[in-house]
Amino acid sequence: MKSLLIAWKDFKIRFADRKGFLTMIFMPLLLTAILGTALSSVMGGDGGFRETTLGLYQSDQDPLAETFNKDVLAEISFIKVKIVKSEQKLKEMVRDEKIDIGMVFPKQWSSNLDKGELREVAIFSQSENQLKASVIESVLQSFSERVKTVSVTANTVITDLTESAAVASGKVNMRDAATVIASDLSHTAKNDVQINERSISEKLVSAMQYYAAGMAAMFMLFNATIGAKSIIEERATETLSRLMISPTSNISILFGKFLGTLLFANIQLLIFFTATTLFFNVNWGDNVLQVIAVGISYSVAVSGLSMMLAAVISDAKTTDVISGVGIQIFAILGGSMLPIYVFPDTLKTLANITPNKWALTSFLEIMSGTAWHELSVPIVVLLMMGLVSLAIGTWRLRAG
Repeated sequence: MKSLLIAWKDFKIRFADRKGFLTMIFMPLLLTAILGTALSSVMGGDGGFRETTLGLYQSDQDPLAETFNKDVLAEISFIKVKIVKSEQKLKEMVRDEKIDIGMVFPKQWSSNLDKGELREVAIFSQSENQLKASVIESVLQSFSERVKTVSVTANTVITDLTESAAVASGKVNMRDAATVIASDLSHTAKNDVQINERSISEKLVSAMQYYAAGMAAMFMLFNATIGAKSIIEERATETLSRLMISPTSNISILFGKFLGTLLFANIQLLIFFTATTLFFNVNWGDNVLQVIAVGISYSVAVSGLSMMLAAVISDAKTTDVISGVGIQIFAILGGSMLPIYVFPDTLKTLANITPNKWALTSFLEIMSGTAWHELSVPIVVLLMMGLVSLAIGTWRLRAG
């Protein structure tokens, strides 16, 4: 009960700070409006990409390249394919913005497929179409990986079958068996790729949706430094010390501080969610409970970090530096400022250390439509970040 009273007291103090409260609410709304509107021509303003014109040049009539064009690209509704007669012409069309993306298949692209290898395909685009290019590249990569897997699997199965007793005794016709195996594996791979790419086209979100999720994740993260600064200032004025020598246990006091940040972060998300839905027509998905679950988990992570920061930082000025610089670095790395899809693989991996990346990608998945089990990993990661940080912070603050 005393923890709840402390949490409510801290919440009222932050809520009464009108300048800080309005900054935490209206600034993310303003940035969402600006970025969502400015990038709507690239990411789409209606829940998906605008039609993407893809210029395609094949150096020869490679059968696998033909399959990719006719059986994969043709199935994606937002991609319009233009066949170009030369690589030079393709580059000129990209430069003159007559097409959005250029793709060049080299000669004998699939000549080493039996070894599980494919030659590199060149993809060209202007800087403003990098996000579209990354989606096209992911489609190609998905197709290539599945085809290579099928090829290696088929070769392995056929090799093992050739050495089997059934073939040696004549009970199994090797030619017929190889035909059936190759046909079944190719059919399976083709169906898998089509399903995968169809899901990509369905999961594209609009610019307004993306930056609503990005700004929510970014500005909720500021609560980590605000909560830490509050504790540090109380420690400097010995308010915290007086609380700790009162009949209230230290655990109750520190847990109350944690709950105060948690409550403020959740209220902040609730207001932001309502405002973006009503005024910007942002579709947060069909399952509000999923948004709530991720929001609470992220609030736990942010609140836990505030306790850990308060435990390892001794002065309020340092928290201001972290708030001004550190949060911005986390925001960029976590995808709040630039679409995380265009990051190189190294940065995508590094982004996993930031809690806002887990929250952002989860919100985007919910907007696109996702099952609960697909959110289990990010929810667990966020909760663990928060609880571990809370444990470290509480231990250090009690010891201090």
